[in-house]
Amino acid sequence: MDTPHERFDHVLVGTGQATATLISGLDDAERIAVIEGGAIGGTCVNVGCTPTKTLVASARVAQLARRGAEYGVTTGGVTVDFGAAMGRMNDVRHGSRDGLTRFLATKENVTLVRGWARFSGPRTLEVGDRTIIGEHVYLNVGARAVEPPIEGLADVPWLDNVRILDLDRLPEHLVVIGASYIALELGQVFRRFGAAVTVIEAEDRVLPREDADVADEVRRVLEREGIRFEVGASVASVAPTDDGVRVTLDGGTVEGSHLLVATGRRPNTDRLDLHLAGIDSDEHGYVVVDDHARTSAEGVFALGDVNGRGAFTHTSVHDAQVLLDLLHGAERPRSIDDRDVVYALFTDPPLGRVGLTEAQAAASGARVLRAIKPMSSISRAKEMGETQGFVKVLVDADTDRFLGASVLGVAGDEVIGLFALAMSTGMTTSEFRRVVVPHPTVGELMPFVLAGLKPLD
Repeated sequence: MDTPHERFDHVLVGTGQATATLISGLDDAERIAVIEGGAIGGTCVNVGCTPTKTLVASARVAQLARRGAEYGVTTGGVTVDFGAAMGRMNDVRHGSRDGLTRFLATKENVTLVRGWARFSGPRTLEVGDRTIIGEHVYLNVGARAVEPPIEGLADVPWLDNVRILDLDRLPEHLVVIGASYIALELGQVFRRFGAAVTVIEAEDRVLPREDADVADEVRRVLEREGIRFEVGASVASVAPTDDGVRVTLDGGTVEGSHLLVATGRRPNTDRLDLHLAGIDSDEHGYVVVDDHARTSAEGVFALGDVNGRGAFTHTSVHDAQVLLDLLHGAERPRSIDDRDVVYALFTDPPLGRVGLTEAQAAASGARVLRAIKPMSSISRAKEMGETQGFVKVLVDADTDRFLGASVLGVAGDEVIGLFALAMSTGMTTSEFRRVVVPHPTVGELMPFVLAGLKPLD
């Protein structure tokens, strides 16, 4: 006997950060199914932003305690209770997950279906022995760490961004393959907790997508804390040792107690059978969408990491807002194409980034003006004893509008919002300079940075 089909107005596959935003904007009179095979909350809540930034906070407290004498505070020896720090992280992330679970449970028009979904036809999904059909279907299934083709990797208990959060003891020496955002954030955390850390990067510098001056300064910050870097070093193989792991490079070896592999992400589309629903994906597995998150299949949308149009919680939430504008026929609908690239690297100090890098601006054909100001010239940074880093702003000489900005320094992850706002509203630098910002703050100096604008060399 065939199982009856269950029909809904909206079917959401995955519970990443776009899901709650989307549900909150849909009509309470419409029937909604939410399908989740893993942990409620997706990457951000369970293994991404929430737990890692909680660890960043604990690591910062440890570092500040070590620096106490700089501020006239005597603390004595500083030790880190790794179990307590990880326990605090679990309390925070589990609280966030439980909050979203309660939200879904208290919505009378929402049915939570536990299990992994796959398509069996247009807007038709199989979850175990259930067949679920949606008038609209939304894919919000996220991404996961790439397992690179490294010889011997299958023979060692390597860590990714998920498994490293389940450690019950501090690594003696953490070896990290990759030098982008996850690698550097976690590398600094574990160094501050007391582990030796070596970061290996095949490219000739860390953060290959950032401008060289930004990447080099981030590296200097981390080297001052004792992190060792091997850049321009390709990994030939890995192998187990009595005490951990040996990484063989093209010019030497590195041995450590633990290995973290952070070399990229891949979308979680391989189990969905997208072709059975007429949904196109690219060569990397990302679902192809237009500027309103529509896929090639009628009534099916893709949000968040899985659409390849942004790899951040804030872009996932914005995808949902774009989609709600479309569904509600907004007079001025938002668009994925309209948003500026904005994000942060949560090392300490953090890096805030918006718009074009210097290399991208130079390649755009615009007449580029650039201003750079060291954090050591900002009063609040000096008062806080946080003078590492600098601010860099890029401006189109012909339009007087911002092309991009990098803020590497204390509060850089917050201050970048000033530039993101200016770019989003089309504010000129002349208008930006008229803004009054409170003293003493890091943000107050941002309008004054523009006095140093000069043509790009």
